[in-house]
Amino acid sequence: MDYFNYRSGKLYAEDVSVEKIASEVGTPVYIYSRATFLSHLRKIQKAYAELDTTVCYSIKACSNIHILKFLAEAGSGFDIVSGGELFRARQAGADTGKIVYAGVGKTDVETIDAMNAGVGYFNIESEAELENLIRLAKKSKKRVKAALRVNPDVDPQTHTYTTTGKKESKFGVDIDRAKKVFAKYGKNGIVDLSAVHIHIGSAGKTVGPYVEATKKILILIEQLRQDGFKIEAIDIGGGYGADYESNTAPSATGYAKGIVPLLKGKQLKLILEPGASIAANSSILLTRVLFLKKGGRKKFVIVDAGMNDLIRPPLYNAFHFIWPSSVEKRFVPLKKVKQAAGEGLEKVDIVGPICEGSDFFAKDRNLPPVKRGDLVTIFTAGAYGASMSSNYNSRCLLPEVLVDGDRYTLIRRRQTYEDMIALER
Repeated sequence: MDYFNYRSGKLYAEDVSVEKIASEVGTPVYIYSRATFLSHLRKIQKAYAELDTTVCYSIKACSNIHILKFLAEAGSGFDIVSGGELFRARQAGADTGKIVYAGVGKTDVETIDAMNAGVGYFNIESEAELENLIRLAKKSKKRVKAALRVNPDVDPQTHTYTTTGKKESKFGVDIDRAKKVFAKYGKNGIVDLSAVHIHIGSAGKTVGPYVEATKKILILIEQLRQDGFKIEAIDIGGGYGADYESNTAPSATGYAKGIVPLLKGKQLKLILEPGASIAANSSILLTRVLFLKKGGRKKFVIVDAGMNDLIRPPLYNAFHFIWPSSVEKRFVPLKKVKQAAGEGLEKVDIVGPICEGSDFFAKDRNLPPVKRGDLVTIFTAGAYGASMSSNYNSRCLLPEVLVDGDRYTLIRRRQTYEDMIALER
């Protein structure tokens, strides 16, 4: 479970007891492990070291600038999708030349700011966007680099909301039209269309779809080169799986074994855009039991975190391993499983206080007995947890804590009611 482990029945983040953090910071709270972030980044960097590779961490997964700062210091570039993410990256001291800028709806202001910042590549999602980038670059007298996002029509077999590489997608252009886009715009003289980008979706659990997509794009790149276009880089995006359950996603090495041999000798720079595979297991959401309730055949564990804090379960029907933060020795988990088994467990729904029937973290989940005031941990909460949270029901955004060895730092304080309405004054 990376750097979150039980010692004598009590959960620690690296060398800090989560009970200590809860007593001093309160709950709910996001707790990050610096060592876990860096471990996953370094595994990816090492797996693709044979190639000229730039790892661009996807800011949308977990965007706190303190985390971005130490990732940048460890050599990471960044994948951004908005002007706000560009601002975050620059505040964190990022090398803007190692930034790739994706997104189907970049505004003129965002595009000009990114050109002025010197981002490495614009990932182009449509002909209309490319025409606009050419127009703005001419007006600003800037030379910029761009990668055309191509949909290889490969299904990663994930949730429909996170599948993005099919023909019928708002993202990119289909592979059949890509050659026409290059023929029309590839030698415009102002925007250097010199790379191809793919991103087939998120939470992929097998290597096969990524290998299939890469093979298809390599055929396209060879055809484009034969037509006289200089293609210097291939961006194979992100979406690589993370272990929400123990040992269910390929490792960085596992993905690389399928992809690296395809790219050897192709004279292509490689860009990767991992998000969840770095961030997911680098955080927990710590929450406290408010009430226990019986409802017909159901038993509810009502906690102080809600769907506004972690929306993935109701939005994607996503699984998160959930377990009390302090347990008897017999209940110490050895791995994250969908449904724990054993004597003494109770089947419960773990729900929050939001006024929505969809406000749940788990249904019919076996859990050791808990009581009011107990701490409960929602694991693998680092990706699309805090970054997708909201003020729904006028609830304050949560604090974020970064653990580094035996120390922790509050890297985002808990929002106050006054903070929440400040822009309405």
